[in-house]
Amino acid sequence: MGRYSRLERIRRMDPRRDHEEIFRWITRYEFPWDYMQGVSVAFLRDYGVPRISQLLHRTQEFERAGQKRYDDTVLVAYEMVRHGMDSPHGRATARHLNRIHGRYRIANEDYLYVLATTVVGPKRWIDRYGWRPLCPQETESLALVGRRMGEMMGITGLPADYAGFEQLHDIYEKEMFAYDPANRRVAAATLRIITDWYPRPLRPLVARLALAVLDEPLLTALGFRPQPRLVRTAAHLLLRARALLTRLLPARPGWWPSRPKPRSYPFGWTLDDLGPHWAHHRPPAPLADENPPMEPR
Repeated sequence: MGRYSRLERIRRMDPRRDHEEIFRWITRYEFPWDYMQGVSVAFLRDYGVPRISQLLHRTQEFERAGQKRYDDTVLVAYEMVRHGMDSPHGRATARHLNRIHGRYRIANEDYLYVLATTVVGPKRWIDRYGWRPLCPQETESLALVGRRMGEMMGITGLPADYAGFEQLHDIYEKEMFAYDPANRRVAAATLRIITDWYPRPLRPLVARLALAVLDEPLLTALGFRPQPRLVRTAAHLLLRARALLTRLLPARPGWWPSRPKPRSYPFGWTLDDLGPHWAHHRPPAPLADENPPMEPR
């Protein structure tokens, strides 16, 4: 199936009914690399909020085992949707995630914001640097998958559509972005993870290019200076050149989906491998819809 015939197929689908299938097309066939870049930027946006970065810094997960922490975050999301979010495996993954989060006191509005970054971040990256922008059906599917994940995590006040997630995302950042030393420490640890994927001589350049695609409010909150205009322009041109090349190459065939390639698990992983070691010794946390509130007497 060619690139544009696949797009026409997606346009004929109904996001309300087919959002999980469309999400799989986005993340495993149409934009696997771009989706992951958007998620990586979403991680960095989370660190612009002091109370989020302070919690992450207290856990020392990024400083002690940053690559595993990064891989686990990606893999938990992958496992939730791999067989369908309401499949036994999808629900078991959500329980595992709730067990990990249950150790910490996290405000509902922070959960909402972090979830919104995983919806808005990939959309904005793909529209800017993908081989084509997302169509409306793909955009709404990102939002509906995010909404269902939020429901399974017990998050309240979830937006109904992409516009709601985007509004929540932007308002929260205007109110909550502020510099804190913890922001920079956790962001620097994450950037070290990303640059370590490349040969040592290229790492300083990769770090500068990574910072060059971040907007100024985020850089200020993280405590980094904006890169020179030349570096920003070079990063933009490189990414646009990649988009053009991708557009000219044959589409990924349907029998060859993209799969995560986590460095922490070169021989594969199971659900029990994901998360801090202490999480495997706690009882499973129920999903929100498995413990309905008791009726008043």
